[in-house]
Amino acid sequence: MATEDDDKAAADSAAAAKKAERAAKAKAKGEGGKKKGGPVQEGPAPKYKREKAPNLKAKYDGVIKPAMVKEFNYTTVMQVPRILKVTVNMGLGKAKDEPKMIDNAIEELKMITGQSPVVSRAKKDIAVFKLRKGQKIGVMVTLRRERMWEFLDRLLNIALPRVRDFRGVSPRGFDGRGNFTMGVKEQIIFPEIEYDKIDSIKGMNISIVTTAATDAEGRALLGHLGMPFRQAVPATPGPATGPATGAA
Repeated sequence: MATEDDDKAAADSAAAAKKAERAAKAKAKGEGGKKKGGPVQEGPAPKYKREKAPNLKAKYDGVIKPAMVKEFNYTTVMQVPRILKVTVNMGLGKAKDEPKMIDNAIEELKMITGQSPVVSRAKKDIAVFKLRKGQKIGVMVTLRRERMWEFLDRLLNIALPRVRDFRGVSPRGFDGRGNFTMGVKEQIIFPEIEYDKIDSIKGMNISIVTTAATDAEGRALLGHLGMPFRQAVPATPGPATGPATGAA
Protein backbone atom coordinates (compact mmCIF):
# COMPACT_ATOMS: atom_id res chain seq x y z
CA MET A 1 0.00 0.00 0.00
CA ALA A 2 1.15 3.51 -0.78
CA THR A 3 2.12 5.50 2.21
CA GLU A 4 0.72 8.92 3.04
CA ASP A 5 3.94 10.57 1.82
CA ASP A 6 3.66 8.82 -1.54
CA ASP A 7 0.07 10.09 -2.01
CA LYS A 8 1.14 13.65 -1.21
CA ALA A 9 4.04 13.48 -3.67
CA ALA A 10 1.76 12.19 -6.44
CA ALA A 11 -0.72 15.02 -5.85
CA ASP A 12 2.04 17.65 -5.97
CA SER A 13 3.37 16.15 -9.21
CA ALA A 14 -0.08 16.24 -10.84
CA ALA A 15 -0.62 19.88 -9.79
CA ALA A 16 2.76 20.88 -11.20
CA ALA A 17 1.97 19.15 -14.50
CA LYS A 18 -1.35 21.01 -14.84
CA LYS A 19 0.34 24.32 -14.04
CA ALA A 20 3.00 23.72 -16.69
CA GLU A 21 0.32 22.81 -19.23
CA ARG A 22 -1.62 26.03 -18.57
CA ALA A 23 1.56 28.10 -18.89
CA ALA A 24 2.39 26.48 -22.23
CA LYS A 25 -1.10 27.20 -23.60
CA ALA A 26 -0.95 30.82 -22.47
CA LYS A 27 2.44 31.30 -24.14
CA ALA A 28 1.24 29.74 -27.38
CA LYS A 29 -1.84 31.98 -27.41
CA GLY A 30 0.25 35.09 -26.83
CA GLU A 31 2.62 34.32 -29.66
CA GLY A 32 -0.26 33.57 -32.03
CA GLY A 33 -1.87 36.96 -31.36
CA LYS A 34 1.24 38.92 -32.31
CA LYS A 35 1.33 40.53 -35.77
CA LYS A 36 3.98 39.41 -38.17
CA GLY A 37 6.32 41.74 -39.95
CA GLY A 38 8.49 43.06 -37.15
CA PRO A 39 7.90 45.12 -34.03
CA VAL A 40 5.08 47.67 -33.84
CA GLN A 41 6.27 51.16 -34.69
CA GLU A 42 5.87 53.74 -31.98
CA GLY A 43 5.20 57.44 -32.43
CA PRO A 44 2.32 59.72 -33.42
CA ALA A 45 -0.54 58.38 -35.53
CA PRO A 46 -0.42 59.24 -39.25
CA LYS A 47 -2.19 62.45 -40.20
CA TYR A 48 -5.64 62.26 -41.75
CA LYS A 49 -5.44 62.54 -45.52
CA ARG A 50 -8.16 64.76 -47.01
CA GLU A 51 -10.09 63.38 -49.94
CA LYS A 52 -9.82 64.88 -53.41
CA ALA A 53 -11.01 68.49 -53.61
CA PRO A 54 -14.33 69.15 -55.41
CA ASN A 55 -13.97 69.62 -59.17
CA LEU A 56 -15.06 73.27 -59.12
CA LYS A 57 -12.58 74.08 -56.33
CA ALA A 58 -9.78 72.45 -58.34
CA LYS A 59 -10.79 74.56 -61.36
CA TYR A 60 -10.73 77.71 -59.22
CA ASP A 61 -7.25 76.99 -57.87
CA GLY A 62 -5.67 75.77 -61.10
CA VAL A 63 -7.36 77.79 -63.85
CA ILE A 64 -9.42 80.72 -62.56
CA LYS A 65 -6.86 82.26 -60.21
CA PRO A 66 -4.14 82.66 -62.89
CA ALA A 67 -6.71 83.94 -65.39
CA MET A 68 -8.03 86.63 -63.04
CA VAL A 69 -4.51 87.74 -62.09
CA LYS A 70 -3.95 88.60 -65.75
CA GLU A 71 -7.46 89.99 -66.29
CA PHE A 72 -7.32 92.48 -63.40
CA ASN A 73 -3.54 92.96 -63.21
CA TYR A 74 -3.31 91.75 -59.63
CA THR A 75 0.19 91.84 -58.14
CA THR A 76 -0.35 88.59 -56.25
CA VAL A 77 -2.68 85.61 -56.47
CA MET A 78 -3.89 86.43 -52.95
CA GLN A 79 -5.81 89.39 -54.42
CA VAL A 80 -8.01 87.12 -56.50
CA PRO A 81 -11.53 87.18 -54.99
CA ARG A 82 -12.84 83.97 -53.48
CA ILE A 83 -16.21 82.66 -52.38
CA LEU A 84 -16.81 82.79 -48.63
CA LYS A 85 -20.20 81.12 -48.32
CA VAL A 86 -23.44 80.29 -50.09
CA THR A 87 -26.80 80.80 -48.40
CA VAL A 88 -29.92 79.00 -49.64
CA ASN A 89 -33.22 80.31 -48.30
CA MET A 90 -36.76 79.00 -48.82
CA GLY A 91 -39.44 81.51 -47.86
CA LEU A 92 -42.73 79.80 -47.01
CA GLY A 93 -45.52 82.31 -46.55
CA LYS A 94 -48.17 79.57 -46.36
CA ALA A 95 -46.36 77.76 -43.55
CA LYS A 96 -48.36 79.60 -40.88
CA ASP A 97 -51.48 77.85 -42.17
CA GLU A 98 -49.80 74.57 -43.18
CA PRO A 99 -47.22 73.60 -40.52
CA LYS A 100 -46.38 70.37 -42.36
CA MET A 101 -44.89 72.47 -45.18
CA ILE A 102 -41.94 73.40 -42.95
CA ASP A 103 -41.09 69.75 -42.30
CA ASN A 104 -41.23 68.94 -46.01
CA ALA A 105 -39.07 71.95 -46.87
CA ILE A 106 -36.47 70.89 -44.32
CA GLU A 107 -36.19 67.44 -45.89
CA GLU A 108 -36.05 68.81 -49.44
CA LEU A 109 -33.41 71.44 -48.67
CA LYS A 110 -31.36 68.83 -46.82
CA MET A 111 -31.41 66.59 -49.90
CA ILE A 112 -30.45 69.48 -52.17
CA THR A 113 -27.56 70.85 -50.09
CA GLY A 114 -26.42 67.85 -48.06
CA GLN A 115 -26.74 69.85 -44.83
CA SER A 116 -29.51 70.20 -42.25
CA PRO A 117 -31.20 73.63 -42.54
CA VAL A 118 -32.42 75.88 -39.74
CA VAL A 119 -35.94 77.27 -39.41
CA SER A 120 -36.47 81.00 -40.03
CA ARG A 121 -38.94 82.78 -37.75
CA ALA A 122 -40.73 86.11 -37.97
CA LYS A 123 -38.88 88.82 -36.04
CA LYS A 124 -41.97 90.95 -35.40
CA ASP A 125 -45.74 91.00 -35.75
CA ILE A 126 -47.10 92.00 -39.15
CA ALA A 127 -50.85 92.54 -38.94
CA VAL A 128 -51.34 92.89 -42.70
CA PHE A 129 -50.11 89.32 -43.25
CA LYS A 130 -51.62 88.02 -39.99
CA LEU A 131 -48.10 87.12 -38.92
CA ARG A 132 -47.03 86.86 -35.31
CA LYS A 133 -43.53 87.22 -33.93
CA GLY A 134 -41.78 83.85 -33.67
CA GLN A 135 -43.88 82.09 -36.30
CA LYS A 136 -42.05 79.76 -38.70
CA ILE A 137 -41.78 81.41 -42.11
CA GLY A 138 -39.07 79.46 -43.93
CA VAL A 139 -35.91 77.37 -43.81
CA MET A 140 -32.33 78.34 -44.53
CA VAL A 141 -28.92 76.72 -44.85
CA THR A 142 -25.43 78.26 -45.01
CA LEU A 143 -22.77 76.30 -46.90
CA ARG A 144 -19.01 76.66 -46.59
CA ARG A 145 -15.88 74.87 -47.81
CA GLU A 146 -16.40 71.50 -49.57
CA ARG A 147 -20.21 71.45 -49.36
CA MET A 148 -20.33 74.96 -50.77
CA TRP A 149 -18.21 73.98 -53.78
CA GLU A 150 -20.16 70.77 -54.36
CA PHE A 151 -23.48 72.63 -54.28
CA LEU A 152 -22.25 75.30 -56.71
CA ASP A 153 -20.99 72.60 -59.06
CA ARG A 154 -24.43 70.91 -59.12
CA LEU A 155 -26.23 74.25 -59.44
CA LEU A 156 -24.19 75.48 -62.40
CA ASN A 157 -23.72 72.25 -64.31
CA ILE A 158 -26.84 70.20 -63.53
CA ALA A 159 -29.70 72.23 -62.03
CA LEU A 160 -29.73 75.44 -64.09
CA PRO A 161 -29.60 73.63 -67.46
CA ARG A 162 -32.80 71.82 -66.37
CA VAL A 163 -34.77 75.08 -66.07
CA ARG A 164 -37.55 75.26 -68.65
CA ASP A 165 -36.92 77.80 -71.41
CA PHE A 166 -33.68 78.80 -69.71
CA ARG A 167 -32.20 81.99 -71.18
CA GLY A 168 -29.48 82.70 -68.67
CA VAL A 169 -29.21 84.27 -65.23
CA SER A 170 -29.90 87.98 -64.85
CA PRO A 171 -26.73 89.87 -63.79
CA ARG A 172 -28.79 92.42 -61.85
CA GLY A 173 -28.47 90.46 -58.62
CA PHE A 174 -25.19 92.08 -57.50
CA ASP A 175 -25.29 94.29 -54.42
CA GLY A 176 -22.47 96.72 -55.27
CA ARG A 177 -19.91 94.84 -53.17
CA GLY A 178 -19.34 91.77 -55.33
CA ASN A 179 -22.01 89.58 -53.73
CA PHE A 180 -24.70 87.99 -55.89
CA THR A 181 -28.25 86.79 -55.22
CA MET A 182 -30.42 84.85 -57.65
CA GLY A 183 -33.84 83.26 -57.48
CA VAL A 184 -34.88 79.73 -58.37
CA LYS A 185 -38.60 79.27 -59.00
CA GLU A 186 -38.80 75.48 -58.65
CA GLN A 187 -36.87 73.12 -56.40
CA ILE A 188 -37.47 70.28 -58.86
CA ILE A 189 -34.60 71.48 -61.08
CA PHE A 190 -32.32 69.70 -58.62
CA PRO A 191 -32.07 65.98 -59.47
CA GLU A 192 -32.24 65.04 -55.77
CA ILE A 193 -35.93 66.04 -55.71
CA GLU A 194 -38.51 63.60 -57.11
CA TYR A 195 -41.55 65.39 -58.50
CA ASP A 196 -44.08 62.77 -57.37
CA LYS A 197 -42.86 62.95 -53.75
CA ILE A 198 -43.25 66.67 -53.05
CA ASP A 199 -46.28 68.44 -51.59
CA SER A 200 -45.86 71.67 -53.55
CA ILE A 201 -43.55 73.65 -55.81
CA LYS A 202 -41.19 75.81 -53.74
CA GLY A 203 -38.82 78.54 -54.83
CA MET A 204 -35.62 79.65 -53.17
CA ASN A 205 -33.10 82.47 -53.07
CA ILE A 206 -29.41 81.64 -53.44
CA SER A 207 -26.89 84.21 -52.17
CA ILE A 208 -23.20 83.89 -53.04
CA VAL A 209 -20.94 85.93 -50.75
CA THR A 210 -17.48 86.74 -52.15
CA THR A 211 -14.43 88.78 -51.16
CA ALA A 212 -14.62 90.78 -54.40
CA ALA A 213 -14.27 94.53 -53.96
CA THR A 214 -16.47 95.39 -56.95
CA ASP A 215 -19.36 93.89 -58.88
CA ALA A 216 -17.13 93.63 -61.96
CA GLU A 217 -14.70 91.37 -60.10
CA GLY A 218 -17.54 89.35 -58.58
CA ARG A 219 -19.17 88.86 -61.96
CA ALA A 220 -15.85 87.83 -63.52
CA LEU A 221 -15.30 85.28 -60.73
CA LEU A 222 -18.75 83.73 -61.12
CA GLY A 223 -18.49 83.85 -64.89
CA HIS A 224 -15.24 81.89 -64.81
CA LEU A 225 -16.88 79.35 -62.49
CA GLY A 226 -19.61 78.81 -65.09
CA MET A 227 -22.48 81.08 -64.05
CA PRO A 228 -24.49 81.48 -67.30
CA PHE A 229 -25.17 85.20 -67.14
CA ARG A 230 -27.70 86.52 -69.61
CA GLN A 231 -26.14 88.61 -72.34
CA ALA A 232 -27.42 92.14 -72.74
CA VAL A 233 -29.46 92.53 -75.90
CA PRO A 234 -28.26 95.55 -77.91
CA ALA A 235 -30.93 98.11 -78.63
CA THR A 236 -32.11 98.11 -82.24
CA PRO A 237 -32.02 101.55 -83.84
CA GLY A 238 -35.37 102.93 -84.94
CA PRO A 239 -36.16 104.35 -88.38
CA ALA A 240 -34.32 107.53 -89.24
CA THR A 241 -36.48 110.61 -89.05
CA GLY A 242 -35.64 114.01 -90.42
CA PRO A 243 -36.34 117.32 -88.79
CA ALA A 244 -39.98 118.28 -88.65
CA THR A 245 -41.02 120.81 -91.27
CA GLY A 246 -43.89 123.19 -90.91
CA ALA A 247 -46.53 123.98 -93.55
CA ALA A 248 -45.52 126.31 -96.28
